Amino acid sequence: MNKNVVIFASGTGSNAANLVDLYKDRSDINVVGICSNKQEAKVLDMAKANNIDTLVFSKAELEAEGKVDQFMAEKGADCIVLAGFLLRFPARLVARFPNRILNLHPALLPKFGGKGMYGMNVHRAVKEASEPLSGMTIHYVNENYDEGAIIRQESVELNPDDTAEEIAGKVLELEHKWFAPTIEQILKT
Repeated sequence: MNKNVVIFASGTGSNAANLVDLYKDRSDINVVGICSNKQEAKVLDMAKANNIDTLVFSKAELEAEGKVDQFMAEKGADCIVLAGFLLRFPARLVARFPNRILNLHPALLPKFGGKGMYGMNVHRAVKEASEPLSGMTIHYVNENYDEGAIIRQESVELNPDDTAEEIAGKVLELEHKWFAPTIEQILKT
């Protein structure tokens, strides 16, 4: 199979680190690049510690053809994974990688999705809505936030007294369990 994955992340990158750890001893799936729109993102430190090439870009550089496209071409990207990436992905890259850009969202879409619904914002909204379940959604990326076709959803029961932080922890466990095998499944198609 031998597929090259490029990860986009804007923050700490716990899901990116999980993917790197799971794939590092494999010959068929390679994390060949980690990209971020934030110079201070901790995910970049993790990438450097694992000898993975990085790219930092501005929102304008993402939206304009050039720097990001060149990095994708140089890395021979077969799949792009958004793991805590907060910018909307440009239509030209969505068109260039049809059904090869996956996003991980920390809720059961279509609820709690869209612009501004990321990280603790999502978990606080789930708590405020007194939802009995939360979970994670892995979906294809299209031109709109969190509206691409759903690939996999996994849920977890919530207790009425769970805090937003406890909800986040439960969802993170699901993300770490299901993200890598779902990516692998997509890469085999």
